[in-house]
Amino acid sequence: MTVEMEKFILVFLSVLVSCASTQRPNIVFIVADDLGWYDVGFRNPNMKTPNIDKLATEGVIFESAYVQPYCSPSRTAFMSGMFPFKVGMQHEVLIDDQAACVPLNYTFLPQELKKLGYATHMVGKWHLGFCKWECTPTYRGFDTFFGYYSAQEDYFNHSKGAYLDYRDNKLPAWDYKEEYSAYTFAQKAIDIIHQHNVSQPLFMYLPYQNVHAPIEVPEKYFNMYPNVINQGRRTYSGMVSALDEAVGNVTQALKEKGLFENTLILFTADNGGPIASYASNWPLRGGKHTIWEGGTRGTSFMYGTGLKKTKTTYNGMMHAVDWKPTLVSAAGGTPETSIDGISHWESIRNGLPSSRTEFIYNLDDFEPATEGHAGIRVGDWKLILGYPGGPDGWHEPMNRTEDNFYDETIYIKGDSPVQLFNIHSDPTERYNYAPKKPDIVDQLRSRMDDYRKQMVPALFPPPDPASHPRNFGNAWSPGWC
Repeated sequence: MTVEMEKFILVFLSVLVSCASTQRPNIVFIVADDLGWYDVGFRNPNMKTPNIDKLATEGVIFESAYVQPYCSPSRTAFMSGMFPFKVGMQHEVLIDDQAACVPLNYTFLPQELKKLGYATHMVGKWHLGFCKWECTPTYRGFDTFFGYYSAQEDYFNHSKGAYLDYRDNKLPAWDYKEEYSAYTFAQKAIDIIHQHNVSQPLFMYLPYQNVHAPIEVPEKYFNMYPNVINQGRRTYSGMVSALDEAVGNVTQALKEKGLFENTLILFTADNGGPIASYASNWPLRGGKHTIWEGGTRGTSFMYGTGLKKTKTTYNGMMHAVDWKPTLVSAAGGTPETSIDGISHWESIRNGLPSSRTEFIYNLDDFEPATEGHAGIRVGDWKLILGYPGGPDGWHEPMNRTEDNFYDETIYIKGDSPVQLFNIHSDPTERYNYAPKKPDIVDQLRSRMDDYRKQMVPALFPPPDPASHPRNFGNAWSPGWC
């Protein structure tokens, strides 16, 4: 080989390395529906989640990443970077027959990533409104969509109220009956990966149906937990393992396509686990539907390219509104300055302190505010005004009992009682400092009042009969508002 040829090869290789180093990362954003804090193997050794555990323990596990107490509000925060109370999405969740969706003037995460050259795909649960086509995924930044619009449905026949809610882009997807949704969603994601043009960065949003009610799972996963006496908890545990297998299958496809080494994976729950549906947020207080820590501190982690400090936990405060700007930053973009979210990319990847010092758990004056009336966090202090949502209490997994008992709090109106907790010293919220710290109560109440001035009325209209699936070939469909 001549000297000139050697120089040419060295220059060529340096160009390749340079190109590789500047290539935008592929991003996979996985959402587990209703997954409890204690329902993963890296916190609870009784749970069988080897794929999730490997990604979490080799990446960065978030110990203080918060979500909303309900589904639609969290997904609003993920996609828009806005606190739900500022966009009208703070009250409960969107119902199928409500003529409402997240306001169209907000730019969604995939729209931002498309500006950076990404192919954008969604597989799974939407639940951000669908009364008109403009509200649906392929009009809000996704190149393709396979999944369902609503809150929940049967895992096998994909119906809600006897009517189909399954879509392949804009068309009803009738051909998947008796196929468990986790199987279908994983396979759709795998197909997208295998067909992806590797010259373009990939963004995939995978909001799985698991482990939301109804509590259903193929028998082989149920049989993975023979020592769990409570049949509901046993089924729920199997659903978590089915989710884990789906995550493993998708990561394997990324490896087969040669994308895995340049992929960033974000995994998060959308809210705390529902106690009445066999989840566990132990040792945190409460669960889904509440602004206790068990309803709002989400199981989450990040794995993959760009992270410098890994195999660790991250205790910095973060909120669901922060994932949009954080992922845009990870993609090499510049986040919007007009949103509530803060980019934590540099902090997470380097293990630096979080720049977030406060957030709102929820603000809702729409009665009854079943998911918690008002809550704020400033530094280590958390103030709850009025009804925090139910159920209350601390609940270990229901592995050893047939019973499903939990403490239900009676709904009350207004800003009483007042409860103040120091989350740093008392993360399980067992000691109310309000009677002894009136000055701190007043400071946090004043800050909450500032936020209340920014609250917009909740988008929670009455049912619209024009939505009935009989008008659309027996499938839940857009086009009626």
